[in-house]
Amino acid sequence: MADTIRILVADDHPVVRDGLVAVLGTQPDFEVVGEAANGRDALHLQQNIQADVVLLDLEMPEMDGVECIVRLRELNPDCRIIVFTAFDTDERILSAVQAGAQGYLLKGARREDVFNAIRVVHAGGSLLAPVIASKLLRHVSHPDTPDDSSPDALTPRELEVLKLIAQGQQNKEIGAALFISERTVKFHVSSILSKLGAGNRTEAVAIAAQQGLIEL
Repeated sequence: MADTIRILVADDHPVVRDGLVAVLGTQPDFEVVGEAANGRDALHLQQNIQADVVLLDLEMPEMDGVECIVRLRELNPDCRIIVFTAFDTDERILSAVQAGAQGYLLKGARREDVFNAIRVVHAGGSLLAPVIASKLLRHVSHPDTPDDSSPDALTPRELEVLKLIAQGQQNKEIGAALFISERTVKFHVSSILSKLGAGNRTEAVAIAAQQGLIEL
């Protein structure tokens, strides 16, 4: 059918993937054409199948969701991507949207909301869950306001980047070590500096060491 929306599902939890595939299969205009357990597989699959919409988690092995979004958009700027995740911190939302995601839903969303998001994004629109939209708007209005649920807390990935910065590694080396692009490293470095209130990388390392986040 010409009007069928072809979907690629990427999530590292088999139960979640199976559930999504089953639920999406109830819609006559949906067809799941691929499943991936990590970001790298999602990228390779999309190169071959060119799904209309990619539904992916942010925290995945091999290549995380933000990096996958960046790479998918580089591969095809018209690729339509919906983040489907449990993470609702400001930093994760901003990173995903800046990377090029057109939709952002939290796991636990009603199936009707998932169906609607896929159709809206496929049609060229954007759709963010209400809580996500409010966080994004708050950040735009008050960019220095941290996420209330996790003030100034570095994510596990940011801590990994910070430790490599402390070792004197540059963005390219950090990217190679963590299997992410330099662009994604820059996202993380910028977020680290902002959260720590540091003016540069050296100051960030000093502050992090003082706070006990890393050992020198």
